[in-house]
Amino acid sequence: MSLTKTMLTAAPTVILTALLGAGCGNGGETSDDQRADDLDPTARSSPTPPPPRSPAGTGTGEPAESQENRMNIQITIGDQTFAATLQDSAPARDLVAELPVTVEMVDHGGVEKTGPLPGPLSLEGQPEGADPDVGDLGYYAPGHDLVLYYGDQSYFPGIVVLGRMEGDAAERIADMDGSVTATVEAR
Repeated sequence: MSLTKTMLTAAPTVILTALLGAGCGNGGETSDDQRADDLDPTARSSPTPPPPRSPAGTGTGEPAESQENRMNIQITIGDQTFAATLQDSAPARDLVAELPVTVEMVDHGGVEKTGPLPGPLSLEGQPEGADPDVGDLGYYAPGHDLVLYYGDQSYFPGIVVLGRMEGDAAERIADMDGSVTATVEAR
């Protein structure tokens, strides 16, 4: 059998092996499949390197200072201000894009303050639900609600954790009776 015919017959196996073994080290050894690839460079495709990441790691190409600011928010209720840091996620980025917003919030179950956002947030990459911790900032997808968790809420479908409030924010929110108006803005 000629070398060309052997390579054409082996090409699908070589490509599959290359795809399945991508990223796996072989300690510097060259396998027979790799030697066959070297004989016919068209038998495999070269991997495309990932785009360069920005200094803050969000991949947006914005300066690090701008990225840091966009993932930090400030929540003002009455004369009290609370800082929060958002996770780098699709719904958190959507929230930042809507800022500043004013949200009329009600007390819900003695564990959270909830209020509707102007529009829905993306659920891309998010699990079906979450079990938020006291002090988490969340989004309840079915109602498009922003949620400030000041008590223990168990796992519930539709909950997305957006980030975390800083310091004693949860305790101070727990001391607020009834409905509140929260202004949320980038800091």
